[in-house]
Amino acid sequence: MKHSLEVDSIILEFDTKRILQDVFLKTETGKTTGILGRNGTGKSCLMNIIYGELQTTNKSIRIDGKAIFDGFRNPETLRYLPQFNFIPKYLKTKRIFKDFNLDFSRFIENFPEFEKYYNSKLKTFSGGEIRILEIYSILASKTKFCMLDEPFSHVMPVHVDTIKKIISEEKKNKGIIITDHLYEHIIDICDDIYVILNGKTYLTRDRNDLIKLGYINEN
Repeated sequence: MKHSLEVDSIILEFDTKRILQDVFLKTETGKTTGILGRNGTGKSCLMNIIYGELQTTNKSIRIDGKAIFDGFRNPETLRYLPQFNFIPKYLKTKRIFKDFNLDFSRFIENFPEFEKYYNSKLKTFSGGEIRILEIYSILASKTKFCMLDEPFSHVMPVHVDTIKKIISEEKKNKGIIITDHLYEHIIDICDDIYVILNGKTYLTRDRNDLIKLGYINEN
């Protein structure tokens, strides 16, 4: 079954500074939707508003046409990968896969070097290894939508390619929203890309639109 997530009418202000206004974003099952923007433009804020972590008086968030409200936390509908580590480091890998209802054998097909870590606690992992495990936990979970904040920025290039492959596989079953400063990866894997500029979102068609908006240089 195909599902849709739509976001609009968002206004976000900190003190007297307006961060977001006139925002529109849509994703659906079978699509990877990218969000690009300079530092401080509100990319992570937008994700946190969608997830319900950041409150604002003006917003409209709809899943399959039905509004969702503050405090929305249904992992069967929406999961979120923040920029910071969120899984407690005292947990073992096998416990994480049990809690997220994931198949460890499928995971090691993509990341065979993790097979030896099945009974290990996260505190023995490197920062990059923890990030891979967290990305996979959100991305491969059974949910209608997932949001990934900076999934490529702290992992090795060889793992970036694997993560992009998994995104292409997982979007068949869910809608995916993703943002990252490594914009070439966003351009490569996303079906739709929104650029946040002056608090507003602009749906782009191709790289030329990103140039016109001043996000990337013509050269």
